[in-house]
Amino acid sequence: MAAINRDPRTAPHGTRNDALLTIVAALLAVFLGLVTDAGRRPDAVGWTLLVAAHAPLVWRRRRPLLVFAVVIACVLPYHMLDNNHTAPVPASFIALYTVTVTQRPFRTLVVSAAGLALSLGGMLSLGGDKQAAELLRIYGWVFAVIFVGIDVRYYRQYIAAVFERAERAERTREEEARRRVAEERLRIARDLHDLLAHSITLIGVQTSVAAHVLAADPERLDRETVAKALDDIAETCRTARGELRTTLEVLRDHGPADARGPLPGLDSLPALVEAARLAGARVEQTVRIRQASPAVGAAAYRIVQEALTNAVRHAGPEPAVRVELHEADGALHLAVTDDGTGPAADAAGRPPGFGLVGMRERARSVGGTLDAGPREPGGFRVSAVLPLGGPPAAVLPLGEAT
Repeated sequence: MAAINRDPRTAPHGTRNDALLTIVAALLAVFLGLVTDAGRRPDAVGWTLLVAAHAPLVWRRRRPLLVFAVVIACVLPYHMLDNNHTAPVPASFIALYTVTVTQRPFRTLVVSAAGLALSLGGMLSLGGDKQAAELLRIYGWVFAVIFVGIDVRYYRQYIAAVFERAERAERTREEEARRRVAEERLRIARDLHDLLAHSITLIGVQTSVAAHVLAADPERLDRETVAKALDDIAETCRTARGELRTTLEVLRDHGPADARGPLPGLDSLPALVEAARLAGARVEQTVRIRQASPAVGAAAYRIVQEALTNAVRHAGPEPAVRVELHEADGALHLAVTDDGTGPAADAAGRPPGFGLVGMRERARSVGGTLDAGPREPGGFRVSAVLPLGGPPAAVLPLGEAT
Protein backbone atom coordinates (compact mmCIF):
# COMPACT_ATOMS: atom_id res chain seq x y z
CA MET A 1 0.00 0.00 0.00
CA ALA A 2 1.50 3.28 -1.05
CA ALA A 3 1.99 5.92 1.61
CA ILE A 4 -0.54 8.76 1.40
CA ASN A 5 0.80 12.13 2.45
CA ARG A 6 -1.74 14.10 4.48
CA ASP A 7 0.58 17.01 5.37
CA PRO A 8 -0.57 20.13 3.43
CA ARG A 9 2.94 21.58 3.59
CA THR A 10 4.31 18.82 1.34
CA ALA A 11 1.29 18.19 -0.88
CA PRO A 12 2.06 17.78 -4.60
CA HIS A 13 1.72 20.94 -6.77
CA GLY A 14 1.24 23.02 -3.61
CA THR A 15 2.95 26.16 -4.91
CA ARG A 16 1.01 26.10 -8.18
CA ASN A 17 -2.28 25.65 -6.37
CA ASP A 18 -1.44 28.43 -3.91
CA ALA A 19 -0.56 30.77 -6.79
CA LEU A 20 -3.99 30.15 -8.32
CA LEU A 21 -5.61 30.66 -4.91
CA THR A 22 -3.73 33.95 -4.49
CA ILE A 23 -4.98 35.24 -7.84
CA VAL A 24 -8.58 34.28 -7.02
CA ALA A 25 -8.36 35.87 -3.54
CA ALA A 26 -6.85 39.07 -4.96
CA LEU A 27 -9.60 39.38 -7.61
CA LEU A 28 -12.22 38.78 -4.90
CA ALA A 29 -10.61 41.46 -2.70
CA VAL A 30 -10.68 43.98 -5.59
CA PHE A 31 -14.33 43.15 -6.23
CA LEU A 32 -15.24 43.57 -2.56
CA GLY A 33 -13.27 46.81 -2.35
CA LEU A 34 -15.24 48.26 -5.27
CA VAL A 35 -18.80 47.13 -4.48
CA THR A 36 -19.09 47.07 -0.67
CA ASP A 37 -19.61 50.07 1.60
CA ALA A 38 -17.70 48.88 4.70
CA GLY A 39 -15.39 51.90 4.87
CA ARG A 40 -14.23 54.15 2.09
CA ARG A 41 -12.99 52.89 -1.21
CA PRO A 42 -9.20 52.25 -1.03
CA ASP A 43 -6.92 54.93 -2.41
CA ALA A 44 -3.54 54.25 -4.00
CA VAL A 45 -1.92 53.42 -0.65
CA GLY A 46 -4.88 51.22 0.25
CA TRP A 47 -4.75 49.28 -3.04
CA THR A 48 -0.99 48.82 -2.58
CA LEU A 49 -1.42 47.43 0.94
CA LEU A 50 -4.30 45.21 -0.22
CA VAL A 51 -2.28 43.69 -3.07
CA ALA A 52 0.79 43.35 -0.84
CA ALA A 53 -1.29 41.40 1.71
CA HIS A 54 -2.14 38.81 -0.96
CA ALA A 55 1.31 38.31 -2.49
CA PRO A 56 2.79 36.21 0.41
CA LEU A 57 -0.05 33.67 0.12
CA VAL A 58 1.90 31.90 -2.64
CA TRP A 59 4.33 30.65 0.04
CA ARG A 60 1.78 29.98 2.77
CA ARG A 61 2.57 26.23 2.97
CA ARG A 62 6.31 26.72 3.30
CA ARG A 63 6.31 29.54 5.89
CA PRO A 64 2.82 29.75 7.40
CA LEU A 65 3.79 31.85 10.42
CA LEU A 66 5.88 34.30 8.38
CA VAL A 67 3.14 34.65 5.76
CA PHE A 68 0.58 35.31 8.49
CA ALA A 69 2.82 37.98 10.03
CA VAL A 70 3.30 39.72 6.66
CA VAL A 71 -0.43 39.65 5.96
CA ILE A 72 -1.17 41.19 9.38
CA ALA A 73 1.55 43.78 8.83
CA CYS A 74 -0.17 44.86 5.58
CA VAL A 75 -3.79 44.53 6.72
CA LEU A 76 -3.36 46.43 10.00
CA PRO A 77 -2.37 49.82 8.46
CA TYR A 78 -4.94 49.20 5.71
CA HIS A 79 -7.70 49.07 8.35
CA MET A 80 -6.22 51.95 10.33
CA LEU A 81 -6.57 54.15 7.23
CA ASP A 82 -10.29 53.29 7.25
CA ASN A 83 -10.19 51.59 3.88
CA ASN A 84 -12.85 49.06 2.91
CA HIS A 85 -12.78 46.58 5.81
CA THR A 86 -14.29 43.65 3.90
CA ALA A 87 -11.76 43.45 1.06
CA PRO A 88 -8.79 41.96 3.01
CA VAL A 89 -10.91 39.43 4.92
CA PRO A 90 -10.36 36.50 2.47
CA ALA A 91 -6.56 36.89 2.56
CA SER A 92 -6.57 37.17 6.35
CA PHE A 93 -8.71 34.07 6.76
CA ILE A 94 -6.58 32.07 4.31
CA ALA A 95 -3.39 32.95 6.20
CA LEU A 96 -5.01 32.20 9.57
CA TYR A 97 -6.46 28.89 8.35
CA THR A 98 -3.02 27.84 7.08
CA VAL A 99 -1.46 28.54 10.47
CA THR A 100 -4.25 26.61 12.20
CA VAL A 101 -3.94 23.42 10.13
CA THR A 102 -0.12 23.36 10.17
CA GLN A 103 0.69 24.38 13.75
CA ARG A 104 -0.19 23.00 17.14
CA PRO A 105 -3.49 24.31 18.58
CA PHE A 106 -1.74 26.10 21.46
CA ARG A 107 0.56 27.96 19.08
CA THR A 108 -2.40 28.82 16.86
CA LEU A 109 -4.31 30.34 19.79
CA VAL A 110 -1.26 32.31 20.93
CA VAL A 111 -0.66 33.69 17.43
CA SER A 112 -4.35 34.59 16.99
CA ALA A 113 -4.51 36.31 20.39
CA ALA A 114 -1.35 38.26 19.60
CA GLY A 115 -2.81 39.37 16.24
CA LEU A 116 -6.07 40.45 17.91
CA ALA A 117 -4.25 42.37 20.64
CA LEU A 118 -2.00 44.09 18.11
CA SER A 119 -4.94 45.04 15.91
CA LEU A 120 -7.04 46.37 18.79
CA GLY A 121 -4.12 48.28 20.19
CA GLY A 122 -3.45 49.94 16.86
CA MET A 123 -7.10 50.88 16.38
CA LEU A 124 -7.56 52.28 19.85
CA SER A 125 -4.29 54.22 19.76
CA LEU A 126 -5.61 56.16 16.75
CA GLY A 127 -9.03 56.72 18.33
CA GLY A 128 -10.76 54.32 16.01
CA ASP A 129 -13.39 53.06 18.41
CA LYS A 130 -15.74 52.28 15.55
CA GLN A 131 -13.06 50.34 13.70
CA ALA A 132 -12.14 48.48 16.91
CA ALA A 133 -15.78 47.44 17.40
CA GLU A 134 -15.94 46.31 13.77
CA LEU A 135 -12.75 44.34 14.26
CA LEU A 136 -14.20 42.56 17.30
CA ARG A 137 -17.27 41.65 15.26
CA ILE A 138 -15.10 40.20 12.54
CA TYR A 139 -13.13 38.23 15.14
CA GLY A 140 -16.19 36.08 15.76
CA TRP A 141 -15.56 34.69 12.30
CA VAL A 142 -11.87 34.51 13.12
CA PHE A 143 -12.54 32.12 16.01
CA ALA A 144 -14.81 30.09 13.73
CA VAL A 145 -11.94 29.74 11.26
CA ILE A 146 -9.59 28.73 14.08
CA PHE A 147 -11.84 25.96 15.34
CA VAL A 148 -12.53 24.69 11.82
CA GLY A 149 -8.79 24.59 11.14
CA ILE A 150 -8.10 22.71 14.38
CA ASP A 151 -10.82 20.20 13.52
CA VAL A 152 -9.37 19.70 10.04
CA ARG A 153 -5.90 19.24 11.54
CA TYR A 154 -7.10 16.50 13.90
CA TYR A 155 -9.06 14.86 11.07
CA ARG A 156 -5.93 14.76 8.90
CA GLN A 157 -3.94 13.29 11.76
CA TYR A 158 -6.61 10.64 12.23
CA ILE A 159 -6.59 9.75 8.52
CA ALA A 160 -2.78 9.63 8.53
CA ALA A 161 -2.86 7.31 11.56
CA VAL A 162 -5.37 5.03 9.83
CA PHE A 163 -3.18 4.74 6.73
CA GLU A 164 -0.08 4.22 8.86
CA ARG A 165 -1.75 1.36 10.74
CA ALA A 166 -2.88 -0.13 7.44
CA GLU A 167 0.64 0.10 6.03
CA ARG A 168 2.10 -1.40 9.20
CA ALA A 169 -0.41 -4.25 9.05
CA GLU A 170 0.49 -4.83 5.38
CA ARG A 171 4.19 -4.89 6.22
CA THR A 172 3.51 -7.28 9.08
CA ARG A 173 1.60 -9.62 6.76
CA GLU A 174 4.42 -9.52 4.21
CA GLU A 175 7.03 -10.19 6.90
CA GLU A 176 4.93 -13.06 8.27
CA ALA A 177 4.62 -14.52 4.76
CA ARG A 178 8.38 -14.26 4.24
CA ARG A 179 9.00 -15.86 7.64
CA ARG A 180 6.71 -18.77 6.83
CA VAL A 181 8.38 -19.27 3.45
CA ALA A 182 11.80 -19.28 5.14
CA GLU A 183 10.61 -21.78 7.76
CA GLU A 184 9.13 -24.03 5.08
CA ARG A 185 12.37 -23.90 3.06
CA LEU A 186 14.33 -24.78 6.18
CA ARG A 187 11.95 -27.66 6.96
CA ILE A 188 12.28 -29.05 3.43
CA ALA A 189 16.06 -28.68 3.59
CA ARG A 190 16.13 -30.63 6.87
CA ASP A 191 13.91 -33.35 5.42
CA LEU A 192 16.07 -33.68 2.32
CA HIS A 193 19.25 -33.74 4.38
CA ASP A 194 17.94 -36.41 6.75
CA LEU A 195 16.55 -38.53 3.94
CA LEU A 196 19.49 -38.31 1.56
CA ALA A 197 22.21 -38.58 4.21
CA HIS A 198 20.59 -41.66 5.74
CA SER A 199 19.82 -43.40 2.45
CA ILE A 200 23.14 -42.61 0.78
CA THR A 201 25.05 -43.75 3.86
CA LEU A 202 23.20 -47.08 3.92
CA ILE A 203 23.67 -47.54 0.18
CA GLY A 204 27.38 -46.81 0.57
CA VAL A 205 27.80 -49.36 3.36
CA GLN A 206 25.77 -52.03 1.54
CA THR A 207 27.75 -51.40 -1.65
CA SER A 208 30.98 -51.81 0.32
CA VAL A 209 29.73 -55.14 1.64
CA ALA A 210 28.95 -56.36 -1.87
CA ALA A 211 32.32 -55.13 -3.16
CA HIS A 212 34.12 -56.83 -0.29
CA VAL A 213 32.38 -60.13 -1.00
CA LEU A 214 33.25 -59.90 -4.69
CA ALA A 215 36.90 -59.04 -4.04
CA ALA A 216 37.56 -61.32 -1.06
CA ASP A 217 37.59 -64.66 -2.92
CA PRO A 218 36.52 -64.48 -6.55
CA GLU A 219 36.99 -68.25 -6.92
CA ARG A 220 34.41 -68.99 -4.20
CA LEU A 221 31.85 -66.28 -4.85
CA ASP A 222 29.06 -66.20 -2.28
CA ARG A 223 26.24 -65.43 -4.69
CA GLU A 224 23.62 -65.48 -1.95
CA THR A 225 25.41 -62.79 0.10
CA VAL A 226 25.96 -60.60 -2.97
CA ALA A 227 22.34 -60.99 -4.02
CA LYS A 228 21.15 -60.03 -0.50
CA ALA A 229 23.40 -56.97 -0.46
CA LEU A 230 22.07 -55.88 -3.85
CA ASP A 231 18.48 -56.49 -2.69
CA ASP A 232 19.17 -54.35 0.39
CA ILE A 233 20.48 -51.58 -1.85
CA ALA A 234 17.40 -51.79 -4.06
CA GLU A 235 15.08 -51.69 -1.04
CA THR A 236 16.92 -48.67 0.39
CA CYS A 237 16.59 -46.91 -2.97
CA ARG A 238 12.86 -47.65 -3.14
CA THR A 239 12.32 -46.38 0.41
CA ALA A 240 14.36 -43.25 -0.25
CA ARG A 241 12.50 -42.61 -3.50
CA GLY A 242 9.14 -42.86 -1.73
CA GLU A 243 10.16 -40.49 1.07
CA LEU A 244 11.73 -38.09 -1.41
CA ARG A 245 8.55 -38.01 -3.46
CA THR A 246 6.46 -37.32 -0.34
CA THR A 247 8.78 -34.47 0.63
CA LEU A 248 8.89 -32.87 -2.81
CA GLU A 249 5.11 -33.03 -3.20
CA VAL A 250 4.99 -30.14 -0.74
CA LEU A 251 6.53 -27.92 -3.42
CA ARG A 252 3.77 -28.87 -5.89
CA ASP A 253 0.92 -28.72 -3.40
CA HIS A 254 -1.71 -26.14 -4.31
CA GLY A 255 -3.82 -26.76 -1.22
CA PRO A 256 -3.39 -25.32 2.29
CA ALA A 257 0.11 -24.15 3.18
CA ASP A 258 0.43 -26.61 6.05
CA ALA A 259 -0.57 -29.69 4.05
CA ARG A 260 2.63 -31.71 4.27
CA GLY A 261 1.44 -35.20 3.58
CA PRO A 262 2.02 -38.15 5.90
CA LEU A 263 4.82 -37.61 8.41
CA PRO A 264 7.11 -40.42 9.57
CA GLY A 265 6.51 -41.27 13.19
CA LEU A 266 7.35 -43.56 16.07
CA ASP A 267 5.81 -46.56 14.33
CA SER A 268 8.53 -46.29 11.65
CA LEU A 269 11.42 -46.66 14.12
CA PRO A 270 11.73 -50.47 13.69
CA ALA A 271 12.44 -49.96 9.98
CA LEU A 272 15.23 -47.53 10.86
CA VAL A 273 16.74 -49.98 13.30
CA GLU A 274 16.55 -52.82 10.78
CA ALA A 275 18.20 -50.69 8.09
CA ALA A 276 21.04 -49.82 10.47
CA ARG A 277 21.50 -53.53 11.28
CA LEU A 278 21.70 -54.36 7.58
CA ALA A 279 24.44 -51.72 7.33
CA GLY A 280 26.47 -53.60 9.95
CA ALA A 281 25.54 -51.85 13.19
CA ARG A 282 24.61 -53.90 16.24
CA VAL A 283 21.53 -52.01 17.37
CA GLU A 284 19.49 -52.55 20.53
CA GLN A 285 16.27 -50.64 21.03
CA THR A 286 14.10 -49.96 24.05
CA VAL A 287 10.93 -48.09 23.24
CA ARG A 288 8.41 -47.45 25.99
CA ILE A 289 6.41 -44.44 24.94
CA ARG A 290 2.75 -43.60 24.81
CA GLN A 291 1.14 -42.08 21.75
CA ALA A 292 2.80 -38.82 20.70
CA SER A 293 1.51 -36.10 18.40
CA PRO A 294 2.50 -36.33 14.71
CA ALA A 295 4.92 -33.41 15.05
CA VAL A 296 6.70 -34.91 18.07
CA GLY A 297 6.74 -38.34 16.47
CA ALA A 298 8.24 -36.95 13.26
CA ALA A 299 10.88 -35.01 15.21
CA ALA A 300 11.84 -38.11 17.22
CA TYR A 301 11.98 -40.22 14.04
CA ARG A 302 14.29 -37.74 12.27
CA ILE A 303 16.57 -37.39 15.30
CA VAL A 304 16.94 -41.17 15.61
CA GLN A 305 17.45 -41.45 11.85
CA GLU A 306 20.26 -38.88 11.85
CA ALA A 307 21.86 -40.37 14.98
CA LEU A 308 21.89 -43.87 13.44
CA THR A 309 23.26 -42.46 10.20
CA ASN A 310 26.12 -40.79 12.07
CA ALA A 311 26.81 -43.99 13.99
CA VAL A 312 26.99 -46.04 10.78
CA ARG A 313 29.23 -43.45 9.11
CA HIS A 314 31.53 -42.42 11.95
CA ALA A 315 31.51 -45.03 14.71
CA GLY A 316 33.70 -47.56 12.91
CA PRO A 317 32.93 -51.10 11.72
CA GLU A 318 30.02 -52.92 13.37
CA PRO A 319 29.42 -50.36 16.11
CA ALA A 320 27.22 -51.19 19.09
CA VAL A 321 24.34 -48.73 19.16
CA ARG A 322 21.57 -48.40 21.72
CA VAL A 323 18.30 -46.57 21.02
CA GLU A 324 16.15 -45.70 24.03
CA LEU A 325 12.83 -43.88 24.12
CA HIS A 326 10.65 -43.51 27.19
CA GLU A 327 8.06 -41.18 28.64
CA ALA A 328 8.64 -39.20 31.85
CA ASP A 329 7.18 -35.98 33.25
CA GLY A 330 5.00 -35.42 30.21
CA ALA A 331 7.91 -35.55 27.77
CA LEU A 332 9.50 -38.01 25.37
CA HIS A 333 13.08 -38.77 26.45
CA LEU A 334 15.25 -40.04 23.62
CA ALA A 335 18.84 -41.28 23.66
CA VAL A 336 21.04 -42.86 20.97
CA THR A 337 24.51 -43.99 22.08
CA ASP A 338 27.31 -45.84 20.35
CA ASP A 339 30.73 -47.15 21.34
CA GLY A 340 32.62 -45.87 18.27
CA THR A 341 35.01 -43.04 17.64
CA GLY A 342 32.32 -40.39 17.12
CA PRO A 343 31.90 -37.85 14.33
CA ALA A 344 34.59 -35.48 15.59
CA ALA A 345 37.40 -37.99 15.24
CA ASP A 346 36.15 -39.47 11.99
CA ALA A 347 35.47 -36.18 10.28
CA ALA A 348 38.83 -34.58 11.04
CA GLY A 349 39.79 -32.28 8.22
CA ARG A 350 36.33 -32.33 6.65
CA PRO A 351 34.00 -29.34 6.53
CA PRO A 352 31.32 -29.57 9.25
CA GLY A 353 27.98 -31.01 8.20
CA PHE A 354 24.44 -30.12 9.11
CA GLY A 355 23.44 -33.27 10.99
CA LEU A 356 23.79 -31.98 14.56
CA VAL A 357 22.37 -28.58 13.59
CA GLY A 358 19.39 -30.27 11.97
CA MET A 359 18.73 -32.43 15.02
CA ARG A 360 18.74 -29.41 17.31
CA GLU A 361 16.37 -27.61 14.97
CA ARG A 362 14.08 -30.63 14.99
CA ALA A 363 13.99 -30.60 18.77
CA ARG A 364 13.38 -26.84 18.97
CA SER A 365 10.57 -27.08 16.41
CA VAL A 366 8.43 -28.95 18.96
CA GLY A 367 9.65 -27.01 22.01
CA GLY A 368 12.28 -29.53 23.06
CA THR A 369 16.02 -29.60 23.68
CA LEU A 370 18.87 -31.76 22.38
CA ASP A 371 22.39 -32.49 23.57
CA ALA A 372 25.05 -34.28 21.56
CA GLY A 373 28.68 -35.04 22.25
CA PRO A 374 31.31 -37.67 23.04
CA ARG A 375 30.68 -40.03 25.95
CA GLU A 376 33.10 -40.30 28.84
CA PRO A 377 33.80 -44.07 28.42
CA GLY A 378 34.04 -43.63 24.66
CA GLY A 379 31.68 -43.28 21.76
CA PHE A 380 29.01 -40.68 21.08
CA ARG A 381 25.65 -39.88 22.64
CA VAL A 382 22.63 -37.96 21.35
CA SER A 383 19.88 -37.19 23.87
CA ALA A 384 16.72 -35.16 23.48
CA VAL A 385 13.69 -34.18 25.54
CA LEU A 386 10.55 -33.50 23.48
CA PRO A 387 7.37 -32.30 25.26
CA LEU A 388 4.45 -34.54 24.39
CA GLY A 389 1.95 -31.73 24.88
CA GLY A 390 -1.10 -33.97 24.96
CA PRO A 391 -2.97 -36.55 27.07
CA PRO A 392 -1.44 -40.02 27.17
CA ALA A 393 -3.02 -42.76 25.10
CA ALA A 394 -2.42 -46.44 24.44
CA VAL A 395 1.10 -47.82 24.47
CA LEU A 396 2.54 -48.25 21.01
CA PRO A 397 3.65 -51.80 20.19
CA LEU A 398 7.13 -50.77 19.17
CA GLY A 399 8.94 -53.48 21.03
CA GLU A 400 10.90 -53.90 24.22
CA ALA A 401 14.64 -54.24 24.62
CA THR A 402 15.86 -56.24 21.67
